[in-house]
Amino acid sequence: MTALRVVVADDSVLLREGLVRVLVEAGVEVVGSYGDGDSMLAALPEVNPDLVVLDVRMPPTFRDEGVRAAIRARQVQPGVGILLLSQYVEVAYARELLSDGSGGVGYLLKDRVASLAELQDAIERIASGGTVLDPEVVSQLLGRRHDPLESLTPREGEVLTLMAEGRTNAAIAEALFIGTGAVEKNVTAIFQKLGLDDSGSDHRRVLAVLAWLQR
Repeated sequence: MTALRVVVADDSVLLREGLVRVLVEAGVEVVGSYGDGDSMLAALPEVNPDLVVLDVRMPPTFRDEGVRAAIRARQVQPGVGILLLSQYVEVAYARELLSDGSGGVGYLLKDRVASLAELQDAIERIASGGTVLDPEVVSQLLGRRHDPLESLTPREGEVLTLMAEGRTNAAIAEALFIGTGAVEKNVTAIFQKLGLDDSGSDHRRVLAVLAWLQR
């Protein structure tokens, strides 16, 4: 298989170069690394990556430059995968990145990426059009909306959280030690209670849940 082409944007030289080495070890081809979003965007048409890995906070204001660059990257190169790596959970920025519903996005916390295999799996899922979110990001997204979620049972809440992480029914069943049939019933109940149509696709399910959380 052809190696995924990835670019990295992070203002910290040590973190950026360390991430480049980790990504290379994970089997991807790093075609560019940059200290700010503007430099990355300027080079994007030439390097033509499959996926862009960015920090959320970068120069000059260290607020949301990474998110702005990610959104702009999608305009310059539609379909490019986006992975935000941050030390912080920025709920508003996560919602903004996910708001177009096109998939191929991820938001992971730097300190919580536990292994090379975990990072490699996330990159491959995002490059394939999936959605990958750190459980803490999911928790804070869910925590911002209370009333509709109060109608869910504790088990449905657990299933919804795992759905929002991008897990399949089989993976949810394994995580909760229940059968896939029970997961399917909970999924159906969740969509009914939240007024969402079940699309039959795990990725589209995640986007539907996130779209509801943002309205």
